[in-house]
Amino acid sequence: MVYIYPTFLPSIATYITMVHAPKVCFEVQDNYQKQTYRNRTYIYGANGRLGLHIPVHYSQKNRQKSSEIQIDNSSNWQTTHWKSIESAYKTSPFFEYYEDDFKPLFITPQHNLMNFNFECMLVVNQCLKLDLELFKTKEFIKNYKADDFRFLVNARKEIAFEHQPYIQVFESKHGFIPNLSILDLIFNEGPNSLNYLKSQAVIDYSK
Repeated sequence: MVYIYPTFLPSIATYITMVHAPKVCFEVQDNYQKQTYRNRTYIYGANGRLGLHIPVHYSQKNRQKSSEIQIDNSSNWQTTHWKSIESAYKTSPFFEYYEDDFKPLFITPQHNLMNFNFECMLVVNQCLKLDLELFKTKEFIKNYKADDFRFLVNARKEIAFEHQPYIQVFESKHGFIPNLSILDLIFNEGPNSLNYLKSQAVIDYSK
């Protein structure tokens, strides 16, 4: 059993961890924290690494559970995100193949952040043809003795991931960028994405 956070269109490192785990348990009892991958992900745009951030209603004065965080829909963030994804990957080998799977996520109104993250992962898992045994935590435990990969949610601390390179759309301009959103792998590698994830080693970068 590995423990991870449900994040927005999760990183490749998160999915490498998931595909190697017999069981996956999502942390859903935590208090929300800013500057994490709970509400952000990174894709490969024409100018390099590009962040997609979901605006949320959050106050530091009162602690809120991540499961309670609501999305701030006062801006057209969904339209902006989809245009960025389309611009980044429209020339990738498999964008047209998967476009109709992901586009509805950015057309249908979204309200609860955690629910949206799970909805995104459901689509990703279907595209990967990934069948996992999934669980959710019943209580918050600060430290697990083993298989605690919740550190992957941290967006403030840059980790030097050593993933095997695959061809990326703008690689000739900026070189290979590791550990982007799982979208980058899917649009570039298509049906081979699951084989790629399985071929990568799981490394606990928290140690």
